[in-house]
Amino acid sequence: MTSPSTRPTLTAYARTAGWLYLVIIVCAGFSEGYVRAMLVVPGDAAATAANLLASEGLFRLGLVADLVAFLADAGVAVLLYAVLRPVSRTLSLAAAAFRLVAHPAIGSLNLLNHLGALVVLQSGSMAGFGEVQREGLALLALDLHGYGYLIAGAFFGVHCALLGVLLYRSELFPRLLGILMACAAAGYLIETGAAFLAPSLDAAASALVVVTAGIGEVSLCLYLIVRGTRAPGENAQPF
Repeated sequence: MTSPSTRPTLTAYARTAGWLYLVIIVCAGFSEGYVRAMLVVPGDAAATAANLLASEGLFRLGLVADLVAFLADAGVAVLLYAVLRPVSRTLSLAAAAFRLVAHPAIGSLNLLNHLGALVVLQSGSMAGFGEVQREGLALLALDLHGYGYLIAGAFFGVHCALLGVLLYRSELFPRLLGILMACAAAGYLIETGAAFLAPSLDAAASALVVVTAGIGEVSLCLYLIVRGTRAPGENAQPF
């Protein structure tokens, strides 16, 4: 149970987590959904290399946007742990741990692959390689970055599942948010599983995670910003 005296503090934590979540959505969406989507041409190393060299500033901005998102993600992990600890200290700690491993750890290290694509094309140490070889290595680095994202997504999917349970059981949040985050968890885990076990289903799995994660995470973000938490007596209300 959450005591009335602690609720204002938890509400402040929740609202702060909501604003940080908004930073994550905007920055990660910009980097993955705009920068890499616009510059990377799947299967075409020459075109990708030309795009990166012509838009170096944008490509580097995408890396910084991702880094900001991952820094904010660490804050969200800690704040959600503090808010949901009264529900279950063990589950909230596990949820925070999986979130910290997913993006602040794996995602941040994976940015080396993002930067590596540009380094391969520009570094003097690659002078012994021909242009076609350097272009191929740059595209390989970006392919590896994509797989790194999927590996992080597996950890994040487990986080979303644990978070869904905590939200569903918490008196401070509507159960619908827990259900939506459980759906997001399924989307992330299916996407990662499809990429490594059934590549032919990759497009469908990617579309699924866009829908489930988009609805679940945006709903949670907006609820945290607008409401923060709700009074325990509001349990009968859907929101």
